[in-house]
Amino acid sequence: MHELTELIRQDMRPALGVTEPGAIAFAAATARGHVKGEVRRVELRLNSGMFKNAFTCGIPGSDEVGNAHAAALGVVGADPERGLECLEAITHKQARQAREMVEAGLIQVKMDEITSRIFIQATVATDQGEACVTIRDAHTNIVRITENGETVYEKEGAPVERGGTADRLGADEGELPLIHRYTLKQLHEYARTVPAEEISFIRRAFEMNMALCQAGLDSPKTTYGPYLLAENGGQLISEDEQKTASLLCNGAIEARVLGLPEPAMSITGSGAHGIIATMPLYGAYKVNGYPEEKLLRATALSYLICMYVKEYSGKLSAFCGCAIAAGTGMACGLVFLRDGTTEMMARTIDNMASSITGMICDGGNQGCAMKGVVAVDAAYRSAAMAMKGVFINPVHGINGRTPEETMKYMGRIASPGMVGTEKTIVEILQEKQR
Repeated sequence: MHELTELIRQDMRPALGVTEPGAIAFAAATARGHVKGEVRRVELRLNSGMFKNAFTCGIPGSDEVGNAHAAALGVVGADPERGLECLEAITHKQARQAREMVEAGLIQVKMDEITSRIFIQATVATDQGEACVTIRDAHTNIVRITENGETVYEKEGAPVERGGTADRLGADEGELPLIHRYTLKQLHEYARTVPAEEISFIRRAFEMNMALCQAGLDSPKTTYGPYLLAENGGQLISEDEQKTASLLCNGAIEARVLGLPEPAMSITGSGAHGIIATMPLYGAYKVNGYPEEKLLRATALSYLICMYVKEYSGKLSAFCGCAIAAGTGMACGLVFLRDGTTEMMARTIDNMASSITGMICDGGNQGCAMKGVVAVDAAYRSAAMAMKGVFINPVHGINGRTPEETMKYMGRIASPGMVGTEKTIVEILQEKQR
């Protein structure tokens, strides 16, 4: 198996609801499993990105939103063995118990540090003791567990995140991450030549994300999905490729951020990234009748370009990686479906970098669907214009001399470039709490 195939295979993971509440619930549930007795206090310490992303997003199994409710649900009934799907079996009774815990002031949430590096520390104190779980760098990557102050588990060689996903494969501290050892031309060549059966597992992403989209359209909670459905002539798949792509993509995103009980297939630790990287391509495939093998290859390329940018930006930063990183990957996937060249993809990256880089992330919420609409529009424009020779010359703005440089600069805008923006976003959210 090619190492890039393995990178994609390891990174694709089902996630129920927005990833951050699931990760918080997972941490709290794991801590609860290490201490007996009646819960007296739960303390949650989060990095800014985690705090922000879970701030007002919907939670599966609950009508509530936010960090405190995610932690409370984790304590009363989440199954840590299910990872990011730990809230799948939450009952109405457990949801009520969690709400009562929050209302009683038993859950304390603190923002620990302004950083794109994932950090969750969940402490559960009972009448019989205390347990603490620490997560770093990836949403379910537990690096330490303590019971009454004594370390009972510590992960050896825990990766130090410089950005996103690729540290897990062949990138020790100080080494170049695996994804950055490849050029755009090499990624394109991989997507074009990798054996189709080797990437057939990607098919699961379309099945899962499509079911999520349909759940959103069937729910009375959603508004963007029904609007986009009406705009598409009331059809899930119409003859209008872009409207179909936007519907399938953003119908699924809205369902996810509202906490509907269907999982998304995530990439780089994010369900919305996974949706944007796949569903517009799936829409193009359904409308135009492309061979499924071509769709799988285009999606593999989309994933890898998303990873390339995210490895620089970090997983949870102040810019909208869903639109910028996944959107850029998806735009290149569109060029692939249309038999475009590597040079056309490079021009597409230039167009995306010069247009939507800088779009902020103000948490996982219904606004993600609107950002997804913008991302799909930008991707379709960027790809179509690039394939006609219309693109932003590399001499301008943050575009680099090579597509690899451009993607690096896109990531740098987020981290360290937008650290001050992240601080301001968090301050606004905290101000709204008062």
